[in-house]
Amino acid sequence: MELHVRGLAAGLCLGAALVSQAHAADKPPVKIGILTDMSGTYAGMGGAGSVAAAQLAIDDCLAAECKGMKIELVSADNQNKADVGAAKAREWFDRDGVTAIADLTNSAVALAVQGIAREKNKVVMFSGPATTALTNKECSPVGFHWMFDTYSQSAGGAKATVKAGGKSWYFITVDYAFGHSLEADTAKAVKALGGTVAGSVRHPLNAPDFASYLLQAQSSKAQVVALANGGQDTVNAVKQAREFGIVAGGQRLVSLLIFLSDLRALGLESAQGLSYVDGFYWDYDDASRQWATRFEKAFRGLKPTMTQAGVYSSVLHYLRSVAASGSTDGKVVADKMRELPIKDPIMRNASIRPDGRVIHDMYLYEVKKPAESKGGWDYSKLVATIPAAEAFQPLADSTCPLVQK
Repeated sequence: MELHVRGLAAGLCLGAALVSQAHAADKPPVKIGILTDMSGTYAGMGGAGSVAAAQLAIDDCLAAECKGMKIELVSADNQNKADVGAAKAREWFDRDGVTAIADLTNSAVALAVQGIAREKNKVVMFSGPATTALTNKECSPVGFHWMFDTYSQSAGGAKATVKAGGKSWYFITVDYAFGHSLEADTAKAVKALGGTVAGSVRHPLNAPDFASYLLQAQSSKAQVVALANGGQDTVNAVKQAREFGIVAGGQRLVSLLIFLSDLRALGLESAQGLSYVDGFYWDYDDASRQWATRFEKAFRGLKPTMTQAGVYSSVLHYLRSVAASGSTDGKVVADKMRELPIKDPIMRNASIRPDGRVIHDMYLYEVKKPAESKGGWDYSKLVATIPAAEAFQPLADSTCPLVQK
């Protein structure tokens, strides 16, 4: 009897194992590439932190929908160069079996990789770049713009600033696709609100000295000096703007794209009073705080930026879609990504439009004064929520060929 019971138990265990193996076999192997800036101006907001965020997404999916799947993670430095990023994407797709790419950080790199991914029928998810071209004329059926773009950054910030009396604007803009798009979207919003643009000046990526640009901004007498740049360029510009007395002289300094990593680099003394739009802030609610604590433990004791949070959200949704569809074919997975609801600790009221734009609530924040801060990462206070339907370019205005007019 005992032998019979043992044999039955062993048979049941073997049967369960075979069922589990068969179930896992239904789910294809996945290889995700994080193509990001590992060493340049955007390394703080993406970089190795984006790789850590992707690994958290993999761990979470393996514990649930992706149980039994083989998932591999690779990463590379795009060096903020379109040719470098394009070459790596082709290598990953053609030789290394990468099924999807995430992050990208740089708009020029993103546009180059978008075309390659479309050609190769591979999913690509953008959390770092900002140009709206990715969901307009350069849109793709397998491309998804996940966290923010130049429209989302300009709409909320311009409205709040103009409403507060900042009618005339002067732009200090980084001279490539991202900066051009950010300036154009913001200028359009300012003018629509009854404001004016006094002028603009462009600077190269990774500019250490903003003296001449700030002097031109001062001489313009514009009420608002708007920084249409990001990463270390924003940090350098804000610090030097304080030294040049931009704010003390009566002008309002606005950063159109700033990350938690930038605020940490600046410190509250330099950053206080800055208003900015963000898609994720670690202290928004219990869910964001819990996830940020996990990220902090996994990555150098640092809180996540919205780019890194976007990488987690996009990779998790991609993996869930692969598991649900049983395929890594780009179009099949992309269709499933549009079908499944986005549920994670990162974004609220999120959905995916036909043009690949992921819309969700965005938030207007103001950097606290040093006396208002309660701790090392307590940088910002919520001013307003921008509903998903208002935060991004209306679908009716999209020039994406995939959108039915």
